[in-house]
Amino acid sequence: MINYDWDIETSLMKACFLGLGYIGLPTAIISARNGIDVSGTDIDSDIVNKTNSGLLHIVEPELDVILKEVVSSGKLRAYTTPQPSDAYFIVVPTPFCGDTHEPDVSYVEAATESVIPLLKEGDLFVIESTSPVGTTERMRDRIFAARPELTGKIFIAYCPERVLPGNIVSELINNDRVIGGIDSASTEKAKEFYSLFVKGRLHSTDSRTAEMCKLTENASRDVQIAFANELSMICEKAGINVWELISLANRHPRVNILQPGCGVGGHCIAVDPYFITSSYPEESKLIAEARAVNVNKAQWCIERIRKSVEAYMARNGRMPRIAVMGLAFKPDIDDLRESPAVVIASAVADEFGNSASFVEPNIECHARFALTDYRKAYSEADIVVFLVNHKEFHELDFRSDVETLDFCGTFKN
Repeated sequence: MINYDWDIETSLMKACFLGLGYIGLPTAIISARNGIDVSGTDIDSDIVNKTNSGLLHIVEPELDVILKEVVSSGKLRAYTTPQPSDAYFIVVPTPFCGDTHEPDVSYVEAATESVIPLLKEGDLFVIESTSPVGTTERMRDRIFAARPELTGKIFIAYCPERVLPGNIVSELINNDRVIGGIDSASTEKAKEFYSLFVKGRLHSTDSRTAEMCKLTENASRDVQIAFANELSMICEKAGINVWELISLANRHPRVNILQPGCGVGGHCIAVDPYFITSSYPEESKLIAEARAVNVNKAQWCIERIRKSVEAYMARNGRMPRIAVMGLAFKPDIDDLRESPAVVIASAVADEFGNSASFVEPNIECHARFALTDYRKAYSEADIVVFLVNHKEFHELDFRSDVETLDFCGTFKN
């Protein structure tokens, strides 16, 4: 492998980020703030236009200010097609396919194909998108099949993100990163890039281990959450306050039970375990069962709501007013991807129609739900369903005159 050195001041360094979503855009912005000449690529022209206007299309603290700064300085510019660069980063979605839960890497493939004509000797190609094991090697083979003259002359690696929505700026900079190249030279070249803005440790490995590391981290979380969710259903049947129980159990010095919720959402924990179970079905029984528990928790919540409505109607002879509090997949963000709260809200809308109001303080509108102010919805409800523990809900005073179905621990204290 050749040794291609970038200027230490990054003034000659150009990086292209393909995918300006919840991870790609923040990473592009932070890279640009650290002196790299960044081009961002997205097939959504609205995202491109907003980015070039310095307008953030996602909700993320601090990031809007930095975006305006790097756009104004000319360090970041967005396009609908990739631009010639020295380093290319694939940060596109990797969903799963319907009921089969087979990973869909078509976006990674398309993004890879789009940069193949632009690659030159000494370039760095990195996949950040969560991917099945072996994806980086398959993209390497695609590149070298189309451009055999580049074999052994470019650097290819996998480096998954590890960030928490709502704290992305800090975590992009301070979290450790796992970097796995197709060879040691690729690993070192990728580490050279990330060292420009990452203060956390950069851990070297191979591409397959890095791919599995990302999947393992989120599958582990899914299993732990499944335990908490299963415990909440047991406690409901046993007449035990699950929040008090977990608080007491966690006083054991070697016990750390997570908090239950209405399921698991987002594009990581709710998706990544399927990348393992689809490839290794016989060896991943526990992971598959945990995934099933977390998916079924939403259906359990729907049944609890249904029973509460039926009981209210039997007592009062009319349909109750229902407030559905929260649609995002986790507190204090605008991200609804794979959100179990949306699944539950959709079931409520289908069954109870105009008797329900829907609340999500982090978005202005929704294609399906007419959103209501959280204070109004709460004050007018006969049954309140807390699905997401948003900070706004902590301002509300507990109402003893209504039935509260608290699936996320809003009033656990």
